Amino acid sequence: MIKVAPSILSADFGKLGDEIKAIEEGGADLVHVDVMDGNFVPNITIGPVVVKSIRPLTEMPFDVHLMVQKPQDYVEDFIKAGADILTVHVESDHSPHETIKQIHDMGKQAGVVLNPGTPFHIAKDFLNEIEMILIMTVNPGFGGQKFMPEVIPKIKEAKDYIDSQGLSIDLEVDGGITSENAGEVASAGGNILVAGSFVYRGNPKETIASLRAACEQ
Repeated sequence: MIKVAPSILSADFGKLGDEIKAIEEGGADLVHVDVMDGNFVPNITIGPVVVKSIRPLTEMPFDVHLMVQKPQDYVEDFIKAGADILTVHVESDHSPHETIKQIHDMGKQAGVVLNPGTPFHIAKDFLNEIEMILIMTVNPGFGGQKFMPEVIPKIKEAKDYIDSQGLSIDLEVDGGITSENAGEVASAGGNILVAGSFVYRGNPKETIASLRAACEQ
């Protein structure tokens, strides 16, 4: 079953509560929260204070993507703020094994993230420890970027390997997802689609529905 995780990076932060309500009523499955530190990526977004402020507004799980240099320093604060799933980059300055354990020790789900240029085999050492792998189809740092179709083979490679090992892991895909490429992503094996600009540039109920429809074709 395909799940849709709208990224609030593309929401209107002046009415963030209404924007979250709109995606919930539109049928979203998770709230994707892009956290950037201005170091690992050249942009700064939101911190635990904002996550804590919006946590009471919905029961949808918060899928927090830590695009930060030292994710181990932020795990506790974001979990206390209301994160349900935390994904961390293998390219960051940390031991993914230790950070994954840190997340699990606090009772939450963990995942690893691969940038477009990072080969899938880098993640194999962690797959027995995580609940999610996130494959980026844009270079992280800014919303509204164009989907990179050359990453599709890596999505399929990840899905084939996960199935061959009998693992139960969500395969999330993030970056430039629209109704034009969602079907291709789903066919390759992605089961959670992160979409920000596409969802919020129109009526979320309609855009979310169009993503699901594209995956069913």
